[in-house]
Amino acid sequence: MAPPPEEERGGGGCRARWLRREVLLALALGQLVSLLITSTGFSSSELARRGINAPTSQSLLNYILLALVYGGILLYRRQPLTTKWYYYLILGIIDVEANYIVVKSYQYTSLTSVMLLDCWSIPCVIVLTWIFLKTKYGFRKFFGVGVCVAGLILVVFSDVHASDRAKGPKPLKGDLLVIVGSMLYACSNVTEEYLVKKNNRIELMAMLGIFGAVISGIQISILEREELHSIKWNAGAVFPFIGFALAMFLFYSTVPTVLKICGATMLNLSLLTSDMWAVLIRIFAYHEKVDWMYFVAFACTAGGLLVYSYRSSKEADDTAQVTGASDEQSRVGDEESGIQNQVRSSFAGGNDDQVSYKELPSNGSPSKN
Repeated sequence: MAPPPEEERGGGGCRARWLRREVLLALALGQLVSLLITSTGFSSSELARRGINAPTSQSLLNYILLALVYGGILLYRRQPLTTKWYYYLILGIIDVEANYIVVKSYQYTSLTSVMLLDCWSIPCVIVLTWIFLKTKYGFRKFFGVGVCVAGLILVVFSDVHASDRAKGPKPLKGDLLVIVGSMLYACSNVTEEYLVKKNNRIELMAMLGIFGAVISGIQISILEREELHSIKWNAGAVFPFIGFALAMFLFYSTVPTVLKICGATMLNLSLLTSDMWAVLIRIFAYHEKVDWMYFVAFACTAGGLLVYSYRSSKEADDTAQVTGASDEQSRVGDEESGIQNQVRSSFAGGNDDQVSYKELPSNGSPSKN
């Protein structure tokens, strides 16, 4: 539900407290998904260190978990789909290939290039949300984006200043793969933002899990079958696979909430700090020395996130009304679905006093798109 009018909340003080909580929640969730992405990066690094190169196979278990958990909830609710299934199929293809392409790029180019070029998703998200979602960006938003990107550039310069001078065997091919993958990530994030604000995240995660698992399975049978046969499935290989899948599952489960609260642009800006968290893990877990510019970069990116996430009172109320309307729409949809189940079952049984629940058609209701 949207927050009550200002006079019912006791004036501007309550408004300020509510705004502060929202900003802190957005920042905290953004850093949670950033830490989860950092965890997937370390799992992938461990697999690569062991000579295991199966990016699609790494993502398969995540999609299976999404399908089982959220698909089970969707079946329990017996709700018809609010969006046509083929939109989820397209989203699944984009998501699977974005994951595959970016992970594949590490074979051809340097870590520095991947970190820098991955920023390309941010202007792509801004353009797509401006065109399709009618998101408005003021000077303060662009300034916050610029500060965040400047922080990541400092990280890149720090790597160059230190030891990451390797160009990779095919740097041009690797750089192009990162750019394409970043564009696909942008398309996926914006599509998810639209769907989660119009419908509900349970349906989104369930259908993304189902189609993602099917597409990944087909791709594995074509591209990674030999690689899987050659893997020695000991504890050193199994644990990183499981760790990657669990981190990705939590990441995918949290992303819709971040998208609903603060949008795709804020999500991508928050993910920039994943490289900084990786540095802190290197310091405290592996006791490695890092360049002082990393700490300046972290402060710079954090400042940019604060600037971007700040909202005026009017912007905060608008966001709350959109979020509240979406939640209310989802609740009403659940109630209507339950009523429709009872009515259909009554007609099917021919008795108004006895209700036997029947499965709803799988094609669902007309699309809202």
